Order: sequence, then structure tokens, then C-alpha cells
Amino acid sequence: MEKTSILTQTVQYLMEQKSILFPTDTVWGIGGDATSIEVVKKVYQLKEREESKALLCLVYNMEMIQNYFDDIPSEALPFFEATSPTTVILDNPKGIATNMIAADNSLAIRIPNDSFCQDLLRTFQRPIIATSANTSGKPTPTSFTEIEKAILEGVDYVVPLENKQQKTKPSRIVKVNTSGEITLIRD
Repeated sequence: MEKTSILTQTVQYLMEQKSILFPTDTVWGIGGDATSIEVVKKVYQLKEREESKALLCLVYNMEMIQNYFDDIPSEALPFFEATSPTTVILDNPKGIATNMIAADNSLAIRIPNDSFCQDLLRTFQRPIIATSANTSGKPTPTSFTEIEKAILEGVDYVVPLENKQQKTKPSRIVKVNTSGEITLIRD
């Protein structure tokens, strides 16, 4: 299947409120429409994860981020331009599924540096959930072959992109609060 067909098929599943398994700029991820409470619920169930542990989502660019946050501290901007994958936690999101939002009213977002993810986000035009493809408490798979059977069978669609590259490191995570204070969560 060629990349354009794969992209079209993946967007169709997202539009139908289905879950996907897809390669990201870090590790293989479970994804779906981050604006749908039902899709977010499905992802939590598949991961066997408590809803109190927030998920992150991918966005296409700064313009898309501005659709979901009224106030983005200037201190956060360099993290979105970082060359290594960096997830940024910002306060007071809007227009996103309420069960995507952490108890402290924050949301973790990342602009992926991956051509398929970029094409997917640009075409879908909404944030996409991106959480590692493992059940809660199990190791994060570093390659497609390490993904648990329960995850492979639990998602609605597995993106058929060959990705032999092993990715052993999830993204760096920083929190930037409304006053611009930066906290490193994971390096």
C-alpha cells in the first residue's frame, strides 16, 4: 500500500472515531481523536490505565496549538522548536476532550518531527492522542515486534508502515506554567 493510501485510510479511521496504532517520532503509539471523549475512553481502556494519568497529544504546528490554548507562555516556544522530541505541558487547554486534561487543568502536547505524523495531523486537522503502545506497567516497546498482542488486537487499525528503526527513548517532557516557570518532568 502506498503512503498516500495509508494516510487516507488512517484519516478515515480517525474521522470514524476509531483507535489507531501508528509510528510516531519517538515510539509506536496508540492514537485517536483527542477531541473525542469516547475515543479517549477507549484508549484508556486499551492501555488499562487510570484516567487520572493524563495522555499526551500531537499537534501539527504552533497555529494548531493556538486553537487549544488562549495563553501560551513565551518560555514554552523554544521547546516546540527543539530538534529532539519534546512534549510540553501547558495550562488551561480548551476544545479538547475533558478526559485528556490532567487534574491540574493542563495538557501535554508535542509537535512531532516525523513526516507521516505531520501529514496525518495536517490532513486530520485535530490533535491526535499519542500514548506508548503498551498496557500500563509494561515496558514501552522499542520496535513494532515488541508490541503486545492485546494492543495489536485491541486497536481498530494498525497503520501498515514499515518501521524497522528501533526507538528506545520517549520524548523529553517539560511543564511551562502560565507565569513561564519551567519544570523538567522527564529528560
